[in-house]
Amino acid sequence: MIVIKVLTGNQAVAEAVRLSDVDLITAYPITPQTTIVERLSEFVDLKLMRGRLIRVESEFSALAAAYGAALCGARVFTATSSHGLLFMHEMLWWVAGSRIPMVLAVVTRAIGPPWNIWNEHTDFMDQRDCGWLMALAENNQEILDTIIQLYRITEDEAVYLPGILGFDGFLLSHTSEPVDVPDDDLVKSFLKPRSQPYNMCLDDILTMGNLASAKDAAMMRYDMQLSMESAKEVIKKVDREYEKLTGRSYGGLTECYRCDDSKYLIVAMGGWVGTMKDVCDELRDYGYDVGLLKIRFFRPFPDEDVVKAVSSVRGVLVFDRSISLGSLGHLHTEVLARAYRLNSRAVVKGVVAGLAGVDVGPNDVREAVLKFIEEVEERGYIENISEWILGG
Repeated sequence: MIVIKVLTGNQAVAEAVRLSDVDLITAYPITPQTTIVERLSEFVDLKLMRGRLIRVESEFSALAAAYGAALCGARVFTATSSHGLLFMHEMLWWVAGSRIPMVLAVVTRAIGPPWNIWNEHTDFMDQRDCGWLMALAENNQEILDTIIQLYRITEDEAVYLPGILGFDGFLLSHTSEPVDVPDDDLVKSFLKPRSQPYNMCLDDILTMGNLASAKDAAMMRYDMQLSMESAKEVIKKVDREYEKLTGRSYGGLTECYRCDDSKYLIVAMGGWVGTMKDVCDELRDYGYDVGLLKIRFFRPFPDEDVVKAVSSVRGVLVFDRSISLGSLGHLHTEVLARAYRLNSRAVVKGVVAGLAGVDVGPNDVREAVLKFIEEVEERGYIENISEWILGG
């Protein structure tokens, strides 16, 4: 049975963690993540879930404690944002390098200075090289469903890597939407018992953090890369199986919206994808053949999906809510690499927008798309590879 509840994004995370039969939650508050662990604390106090919740003294400790429990076989969860995620950064490498499955929710928020609590994706993108699977949700329903899927994906023996679910601070975390909440037994049958490559049990003789030879260390990194590649098919398989149970699918790694006959393509990820779909519909009504490729998983990056989507279009406009200072937007860089690998003739341009919570509405998206189309149609090329939307 499925129950429809009106939930914020943070509440949707808490519901998903409860449904996933998590053994341990480690909690340290930071805006805009705090209400996730507050709601989970309520669930534990009311005995609506069997897992334990412990309060720790920092974000570093939150991930370290979750990591320690996961090493011993526990299904764990924690959450953070912004500077809290930066404080966790060293531990992210330890968890991934140890091949320990777990799930971390990142409610995206700008990094200071200047001090800012509003939404952007830089904190999320800063972790892209750590060996974690990384998904970014479009809406609160996808938040709940992806948390559940990530436990199944990360605990697959072909993967055995941790996973991050990111979603937009305040725009999703504190906005309420109707969410279909699946039955406990349905999720239990979907997830199966926890699986991991080894347990740090007292009866076993294991060492952690010992010095490895250069060759062995390089081979371990190579094995992580192979598992990232294997994760692509696991993500698609898990999404298909989830659809059979709930009727909801997110396309696996990507979702292509009105792409089949598109001449121009928007590429984006996160909460503003919903707005961009509406803009695509509007532009279609006015005769512009515009489609949208939503990137659901940033790691592993969906090479094949992107190559296929850009292979037959004339122009690609990539929207980033983050920037690699001194270079381009993170998503823009990834799409450019795939387009050039294909030797595509498509013109690829980036738009950096929405940093520090600057509002990006349908008018901004429409104006950027029409300007791009006009430039490509008139000249066949673009003068600037990237532009910014800074707000009024």
